[in-house]
Amino acid sequence: MGDTEVLVVGAGPVGLTAAAELRRRGVECRIVDRLPAPQPYAKAVGIQPRTLEVWDAMGLVREVLDEAVPMRGQLMFVNGDPGPRIDLDLPADVPYRFAALPQYTTERLLTDHLAGYGTTVERGTELLDLEQRDDHVRVSLATPDGPREAAARYVVGCDGAHSRVRRAAGIAFEGDAFPEQYMLGDVEVDWDLPDGYGVRATHLDADGVADDLLVCIPLPGRRRYRMSMLVPPELASAPSGEVAHGLERVRAPELRHIQAVLDRLSPQPTTATALRWSSVFRISHRLADRYREGRLLLAGDAAHVHPPTGAQGMNTGVQDAYNLAWKLALAVRGIAADGLLDSYHAERHAVGEEVVGRTVRHARAGFDADPDDLTTLLLREAQLLVGYRGGPLTPPGGGAGDPGGGHGPLAGDRAPDCGGLERPLTAFPQRLFDLLRSPRHALLLYADAGTPAERLHGTAAAARSAAHGLLDVHVVLAAGADSRPDGLRLPYVRDAAGAFRAAYAPGDGARDGADAGTGAGAAFLIRPDGYLAARLPAGDPGGPAAELRRAFAAPGATGSTA
Repeated sequence: MGDTEVLVVGAGPVGLTAAAELRRRGVECRIVDRLPAPQPYAKAVGIQPRTLEVWDAMGLVREVLDEAVPMRGQLMFVNGDPGPRIDLDLPADVPYRFAALPQYTTERLLTDHLAGYGTTVERGTELLDLEQRDDHVRVSLATPDGPREAAARYVVGCDGAHSRVRRAAGIAFEGDAFPEQYMLGDVEVDWDLPDGYGVRATHLDADGVADDLLVCIPLPGRRRYRMSMLVPPELASAPSGEVAHGLERVRAPELRHIQAVLDRLSPQPTTATALRWSSVFRISHRLADRYREGRLLLAGDAAHVHPPTGAQGMNTGVQDAYNLAWKLALAVRGIAADGLLDSYHAERHAVGEEVVGRTVRHARAGFDADPDDLTTLLLREAQLLVGYRGGPLTPPGGGAGDPGGGHGPLAGDRAPDCGGLERPLTAFPQRLFDLLRSPRHALLLYADAGTPAERLHGTAAAARSAAHGLLDVHVVLAAGADSRPDGLRLPYVRDAAGAFRAAYAPGDGARDGADAGTGAGAAFLIRPDGYLAARLPAGDPGGPAAELRRAFAAPGATGSTA
């Protein structure tokens, strides 16, 4: 029958991420895709710094960095004249930069990563129908060997804008389509513009309205770009289907169509060659009414579609899957707190709504439509400002003390990285992210040499019990601590350069009611997806255990499995 705990429908980057993260947590998982082979298209090519952080935690980032190329900025031209140049500079404490990678390479790397857990994509297998029952979902599949029936406890729809999972769940997908049609082409050119920079060239009519457009994103290779432009009249057609979004495989632009646009808009005379693939595509902006219906869940384009401005789509979908996987794994094991799966919609639907609105605004009015300074704009595009403050998994007020005072992240914020950590038996400094490459929650206990080891041990033991053992605990010793607390048996690092204190402000009296150096310290609880679950004064040894009950059922109790 092919029954499984979770069935993932769709083997794009989002579905592959969901399946890999479920398997990393020991969840039985099948992943199916109706296509007999992966598509050789460089569709989604922009990789955001936050996605690289996710792949770092998953154990995939080295392979990605080996294949990707830097995205250093964008060159803009209007009616042939140079416009503002944007350099994609981020603060020094952000570990990764913007990158470009063809989607087919992303899918290959994720597929190989998933295979390391013993799971392969079932190609040529299409979801035909499904029916929810009390404790499972019955699915009908068309496979290369004929029709099959199967059962899964949950089904995750990562099957794109035309999602059958979404339709079967009866989830509305409201929005609209852009009237313009575009074409994509993967080509090489012979201009001498700076490497690593995208190109955006527009022509404005007498009224200042853009009537011609060329956008080029660098790809691995010599002067290779994925180019997008308005479709010529001879390739235009009336929209068809319920959702007019994505590539069309019937009409393929030729090299001459791309060259004609370059002749009009290229900032330098150039010749396009080596056309690898091309397509016409349409853009819609739509958002699913809800991301969960019982045992059916949506992620990626099945939940939200929007203009490709800023390369937000695939990256948002990957982080949908990353948010969902740890919660779904706890539900499958029967140790999730009531409402944990509902927090997926509560957290990610708001993100999808913001991304759809922002990309539509940018597509129509450009990045100038946002009044923020350039650094804030870039951090948002990098998806480093995504957070869940005020969500169902955060304590009221965001943490201990006054959330308006002091510094450092609050509950629901992305847990920042920092360097300069010294660890016993190593002759080199470590990053905080080195301690967080785990599918479990992490508890960081900030302390000094005067902190009683018994209190640290008690806090850790209570927290581990509340997390059903799925918790890593590390002590972070203050920079001035010359030795560890007497009798300490927990793993520890020393904040030798004070970078942890600068990033997390553990001795902030307004937040924690204590000051480092007094033996009080602070505790930071970090979720498996890299967000701060709580920050607490170390004087409350039961605090981390209490906060963990937002995610975990009480030990010995049966948690939410529906």
